[in-house]
Amino acid sequence: MIDLNARGSANRFLLILISAIAMLGVLGFVLFNLGKQSMPVTQGAKDENSKQSLFLYCAAGIRPPVEEVAAQYEKEYGTPIQIQYGGSNTLLSQIDVGKTGDLYIAADDNYINLAREKGLVKEAIPLALMRPVLAVKKGNPKNIHAIEDLLRDDVKTALGNPDQAAIGKATRKLLEDAGYWDRVQEHVTKTGVFKPTVPEVANDVKIGSVDVGVVWDSTLPLYPNLEAVRTPTLDAGTGSVMIGVLTSSQTPTEALRFARYLSSRDKGLEAFKKDGFETVEGDKWEEVPQITFYCGSVNRRAVESLIKEFEKREGVVVNTVYNGCGILTSQMRTIRDQQQGGGFPDTYMACDRYYLESVKDWFQEDVDISDTRVVIAVPKGNSKNIQSLKDLTKPGMRVAVGQPDQCTIGVLTRQTLEAEGVYDDVMKNVVTQTATSAMLVPTVATGSVDAALAYATDTKAESDKVDTISIDSPAAQAVQPFAIAKSSNHKNLDRRFYRTIARARQQFEDAGFHFRLEDSVIKTLENAKQ
Repeated sequence: MIDLNARGSANRFLLILISAIAMLGVLGFVLFNLGKQSMPVTQGAKDENSKQSLFLYCAAGIRPPVEEVAAQYEKEYGTPIQIQYGGSNTLLSQIDVGKTGDLYIAADDNYINLAREKGLVKEAIPLALMRPVLAVKKGNPKNIHAIEDLLRDDVKTALGNPDQAAIGKATRKLLEDAGYWDRVQEHVTKTGVFKPTVPEVANDVKIGSVDVGVVWDSTLPLYPNLEAVRTPTLDAGTGSVMIGVLTSSQTPTEALRFARYLSSRDKGLEAFKKDGFETVEGDKWEEVPQITFYCGSVNRRAVESLIKEFEKREGVVVNTVYNGCGILTSQMRTIRDQQQGGGFPDTYMACDRYYLESVKDWFQEDVDISDTRVVIAVPKGNSKNIQSLKDLTKPGMRVAVGQPDQCTIGVLTRQTLEAEGVYDDVMKNVVTQTATSAMLVPTVATGSVDAALAYATDTKAESDKVDTISIDSPAAQAVQPFAIAKSSNHKNLDRRFYRTIARARQQFEDAGFHFRLEDSVIKTLENAKQ
């Protein structure tokens, strides 16, 4: 006989046990997921959910290589690239209205320059060059060889719309310069067609709806049934394909990384070459590139914050070496003499042109950024009543100067004293020669000397401890140039670094420099193709 009470008790116990196990399971699941949410992502591991896509506006004629490189980039780094194609001018209008997106590739640098003027693009990197040509069917059945042939009654022509496509704008400019535009425009309006993108022009020639079209030479490899006819009129024009980083980008560092990838000679530009483009000299690809910057000590106060800003935005490392320019140029010569593989600077900003000129064969694209004066620095109050260089020749005077073989201030001091005819007499009172300009003013501030010949900019930070006496001599001026090494593997990155410095008038003036670059020069620089 079965004991029903015992059986009921067992069932109740089993139900309670199952419920408890289920509750423990739920509790364990919740705790596990809470722990999982708070667990830090291991550095370097890919968090696929955190990969934010980049939005790229791209001229339609550049589609094949860009599409290939974008897919390759996503595969390597997990960052999706969303691309919208269209005419260069049409895309620029969309960017101007929408104020969204990360990157913009135009088929003509004029559109990038216009985007800069509108404040839509900050950085830009060149990719390739293109030239307009006449596109006809293989064999050239209509025997088209010159612009005059576009005016024939038996020839139908397709042109890019000048208000939409870069090829259309370039065509109009070239034909206007040659005196053909009005007649060609009228003929095309009557018998031909204007298209919003260069691929649409090429397609019309391909299917035979027109006899000829003006396209970029890089378009023809995509159409094996077409051939190019070059003319002197169109050969006069060149389109520079550039990628710009939009000011609307919420992730500019990631956008710049893709732009560097696309424009690198061993990554993106290989795809451009394969597709028939004439590429520019690209940088060597590095995910986090490092450039070496040799910088004369006098410039430090002006450039130090700029370097940090540049590193953060670009996602790069700038290895900066501050020192006297004599020491810096000596290090350059040692590296060259020993034919070492690395270590030579990518960029150099000298304290004065004197030291850049001594190594000018190794550098290019030098520009004068700023200047400062050599002054006499004396302890606050000027108890020795020093008023001129002549006063430094008095018996018992203690003077500090820069060492001419190690720093620019030493060279300028020697040249100034020689120009004023007091070199030997002042040098008799020199008790300290420093290796860099930065070491001179502290000798005055601490009372170690009665006077020092120093840069005016170096005295500014110690203005509560030192006074300055100006020197009325043309030789007492230092001009600071910036230059890029010919051997650098990152010339485009170097140029963007230079542009950062060139836009920093306020920082240089706050540091006591006279800024040399006029606004017109900076604008020209911004509109440069390279």
